[in-house]
Amino acid sequence: MNNLFKTLTDRKFWAFFGTGLIVSVAYMDPGNWGTSISGGASFNYDLLWVVWLSSGMAMLFQYLSGKIGIAGYSLAEIIKLRWKSKFSVFAYWALAEIAILATDLAEFLGIVVALNLLFGIPMLLGSFVAMLDVLLLLFLANKSFRLLEYSFIIFVSVIGLGYVYELFITHPQLDQVIIHSAKPVLTSEMALLAVGIIGATVMPHAIFVHSWLVKNKLKENKLPGRNLILRYHKVDTIASLFVAALINAAILIMAAAAFYQSGFEVATIDQAYRTLTPLFGGLASTVFAVALLSAGISSSITGTLAGQSIMESLTDFKLSPTARRLITRFINLIPLTAAILMNIEPLQILVYSQVILSLMIPLPLIPLIYYSSDKRLMGRFVNQKKTTILATAFAVIILAFNGYLLYQTFLRPM
Repeated sequence: MNNLFKTLTDRKFWAFFGTGLIVSVAYMDPGNWGTSISGGASFNYDLLWVVWLSSGMAMLFQYLSGKIGIAGYSLAEIIKLRWKSKFSVFAYWALAEIAILATDLAEFLGIVVALNLLFGIPMLLGSFVAMLDVLLLLFLANKSFRLLEYSFIIFVSVIGLGYVYELFITHPQLDQVIIHSAKPVLTSEMALLAVGIIGATVMPHAIFVHSWLVKNKLKENKLPGRNLILRYHKVDTIASLFVAALINAAILIMAAAAFYQSGFEVATIDQAYRTLTPLFGGLASTVFAVALLSAGISSSITGTLAGQSIMESLTDFKLSPTARRLITRFINLIPLTAAILMNIEPLQILVYSQVILSLMIPLPLIPLIYYSSDKRLMGRFVNQKKTTILATAFAVIILAFNGYLLYQTFLRPM
């Protein structure tokens, strides 16, 4: 506790603080909204334990990713250095890009839906308007990376304060929140959403980008010795992701209190928005939509940085963040436009995109655990044996969830 106080009152810590915050918005993005709203509205507080479990796993994995950055590498860079086959590296990059596209699709859709709810912009038109958020990235990146980090404080504050207000007006059952935070419940009907929550929380692109962010921060700033940086990194990661966990849990708790408890069947984000008005007033709906817009914009910036880190580390391609953002947006514009024209519900797209992400978590996770445990690579920052065991146990849990979903979907007898 004394070390924590010393860290928080150390001005050098606040010079380092920020990478965890950028990564944390990946854990409260529109994909989280889709899975958590569906989970709370459909199953009350029953899936709350999955939120806390996945948040705890995310903290450990992000800590390991940042440690690789402190050791002087990015995770994707290590894969390129250690793998001998150029074809294998290229195939790995292609799979990583699919994960980035699935991530960006959810974030892109979140912005489009928020614009529709707040300003009545038709979703087809909104999908083109949402591409303009690239201008925000261009402005922030051209000023300074520190300004980008400060902007994330604003984004996270908007989302967090929005859900403090939503919880205040919906009056959740505190005893049920406590019980279902610690009581695992999982039925076949819950499997899809449980895997979706994990995919929306332990996100592949966030695992990739944290090591890259930390490595670049240490390269560009005069900071104290790396042993002290490791302590800063631990506090930064745990604090930032704890806030994200609280917000993620609050989304599910609000959905359970507002929709499940009131007997309203909510199958869409639009329904969630419009149901809040007669139940709790117009301000509740507006706060909900503003927080969604903030979540979509901030998490899409993190997704762009992750894509940039993967491309720079695994290939010889060189693209500016702006060009990369535009290319990613144009690619995702195709399925999003098709879905809108076919009247496919946005909430369904969000949930299924997060399930895809969960199935792709092993892509960065296995190399993360393996290389962070390599003494020759990590030196004095190598994992302790108990850390590797815990990380491996978490990875097995994720694989078990994915296997259970695949069995329920494709192999279970009808």
